[in-house]
Formats: sequence, structure tokens, C-alpha cells
Amino acid sequence: MKIALDAMGSDTRPVPDVDGAVQAAREFGITVILVGDQDKIKTELAKYDTRGLDLPIVHAAGEIAMTEHVDAVKAKKDASMNVAVRMVKQKEADAIVTMGNSGAAMAAALFGLGRIRGIERPALGSAYPTAKGRCFLLDIGVNTEVKPEYLYQFAIMGAAYAQRVMGLASPRVALLSVGEEEGKGPLIVREAYALLKQNRQINFVGNVEGKDVPRGEADVVVSDGYAGNIVIKLSEGLAETLVGFIKAEIKKRPVAIAGAALAKPAFDALKTKLDYAEFGGGILLGVDGVTIIGHGRSNAKAIKNAIRVGKQAVEGNMLDAIRKGL
Repeated sequence: MKIALDAMGSDTRPVPDVDGAVQAAREFGITVILVGDQDKIKTELAKYDTRGLDLPIVHAAGEIAMTEHVDAVKAKKDASMNVAVRMVKQKEADAIVTMGNSGAAMAAALFGLGRIRGIERPALGSAYPTAKGRCFLLDIGVNTEVKPEYLYQFAIMGAAYAQRVMGLASPRVALLSVGEEEGKGPLIVREAYALLKQNRQINFVGNVEGKDVPRGEADVVVSDGYAGNIVIKLSEGLAETLVGFIKAEIKKRPVAIAGAALAKPAFDALKTKLDYAEFGGGILLGVDGVTIIGHGRSNAKAIKNAIRVGKQAVEGNMLDAIRKGL
């Protein structure tokens, strides 16, 4: 398997990108193609023992900065992100992984790979920590305005991801709404509910409220990109804030410090469960190629796990599952 990594994607490129690629190649036994400035990549790669690892470099003359408009995708044909996308299009790689400008990455994938036949709008989805493990939340930012048909297609794509990547035989699919009852929510959600209710191939469990998402009441939670983005960003901020609160309160109380030492394994486990680096990156569903998009601030661990998500999507024939679901 070959994964094309946009090595010029992260905020501190290519340092964590190369580190994550080395970790992924070693742990997963796959080929990770480093796409970007070959001189910078070679300099960084020289810091590691790469004997026995397949880490070829494909030079790309340019890069797309985080601050650039999506128009840069068309203007910079030889940017690392575009080169990596073309490799997938030309079957030279099985998936693309980038920590770069998310808007540009979505545009590059859409222009370069096209949509899967039958999909009207791609959606960005991400794993989300719950009391029962993880769920998959989509859309988390691409489509702030949707139609019932879009939500219906998001559900099909999310179910395919949950089956092929998360390994769930019959994932519970739900719509995010303001109430659990069938008649709750805006007209778009109610009409999407009616469409999903008719599809016997999907294990549709109805509506879930915001409180039900972290409780793990559904395996796939479908929403428009506006609400989905708020849910995931609020959760990220809340997790970081809660961990900070706990540390601050412990430091205020000498007696609590001793207790904290005993509870450290539990705190470490909680921190790991909430750590975005464990999830790797989001996956852009609906484009005709496996496309993983991560945070610009990603560290090597996050990049390694983003590559893992891409690997799992390819191994699970996720794109084929989406086509069959349609």
C-alpha cells in the first residue's frame, strides 16, 4: 500500500510530517511517499534510522500556506498538496494525507479527484470520543447549508465508514437534532428523517440531541457542517479546559497532590481518550479517492494516526462501500 503524504502541510513542516511518516512506515509496514521540497525532506529524514523502511520522496516545487485562499489550488499546480492528489488520481498512491490548509485540501481533492457518482456534496467526518468508545461525526464544516438529500447521503457515507474503518457490522445512524422525537428539528432534518426511515439497509435509530453524542447513543451522527463544527470544536475546547481545571485544582491543595499521584494512571487514560492526536485527522467523504485532512498543529503522533486512518479506509474498500450504499 502507498500513502501520499503532503510533507509541507503542517504548521511546522516538514518536521512532524517526516517524523509521523517514519513512525507509520515502521509500525504499519507500508510505503509512505513524502511529497514536497526534497531538500528539506532529505535533511529531516537524515535524522532517523530508515533502514528497511519505504519512504520515497516526490519533489514538489511549491506549497499552499494556511493563510492562502482556496484559489491557490488552481494557481499553484505544482504545490505539494496538488501533486499528492494527482498521485492518487493517477493510481500512483492509494490515499492522500495532508495537515495543510483544510479549505485548499478540500478544493484540491474535489477538483483533482472529482465526486463519487451520485454524491451531491462531499462531507468531512471525524472520530469523536464517547462513553462507549467512539462515534463518527459528519459533516464537521464543509456544508454549512444543506438539503435533506445531502444529509441522507452523509448518512450513507458515514455508515460505510463505520462498517469498513471502525469495523461495525450494523452501525447505529442518527440525525443530530433539538429533540429525539421524529417531528423535532427544522424542516430539513425532518425531511431527511423521512428519507432515512425508508432505507432498510441503514440501521437508522432516529434523532439524537447534543447530550447524546458523548454518551455514545449512536455510532454515526449526521448533521450540517455548521452544527457539526460547533460540536467538535466545543468538545475539543472543553476537553482541554477540563484537564486544565483538574491540574489547577490539584496544585491548590497539597493533600490532593498525593491523591493525584495514585490517580495518575486514570488521568493519563482520560487524557489519551480525549487527545485529538489519537484520532489522526478527518476524512473527506464523497470524493473519488481516500482523502485525510488533519490539524495544521498536528504532531508526529497525529500524523502517524492520520496515515493509519487512510490505510484502514483503503483496506476496507470504503469507496466501494459508499458506491454500493447509493
